[in-house]
Amino acid sequence: MVPPRDVTGGIRRGRPRLRGDSTLKPRTAGLKKRVLFVCIGNACRSQMAEAFARAYGSDIFIVRSAGLAPAGMVPPLTRQVLNEKNIPTEGQFPKGISVVAGEQFDIVVNLSGEPLPAGLAADAIEWTVRDPIGENESVYRAVAAQIEGLVMRLILELRGG
Repeated sequence: MVPPRDVTGGIRRGRPRLRGDSTLKPRTAGLKKRVLFVCIGNACRSQMAEAFARAYGSDIFIVRSAGLAPAGMVPPLTRQVLNEKNIPTEGQFPKGISVVAGEQFDIVVNLSGEPLPAGLAADAIEWTVRDPIGENESVYRAVAAQIEGLVMRLILELRGG
């Protein structure tokens, strides 16, 4: 179809452009908060929190996780409940606190229920979340849902303020 001769230019049909810049600009890495999630084995809770934060808050977070006494592997149920929510877990594996000890973090979230080593964080956020290790699928799903909600609340707080 050919436009009528009296109508000029593209989709706006001669109307003036709206004010403001119409392009979305990503946040720069300098504005991102470095976040560490800590639990006991870095196999369930902190892995879930890391995965949710990476999936939902990659525009504001640089995310790591670690454990006070790291497990040998991430349990299949941890990966399963995250995969059910379409949350990728590739590349995630249990790490000890010593692996991240030299890094600086803006926020440390303690899910372990234990005191954190001195010097890791001046202020740590404490999240009381049941450890699902050795439990059934329904417990893993409940824990994942709770952690997902806590991570989303943290993201919204940081985006809002």
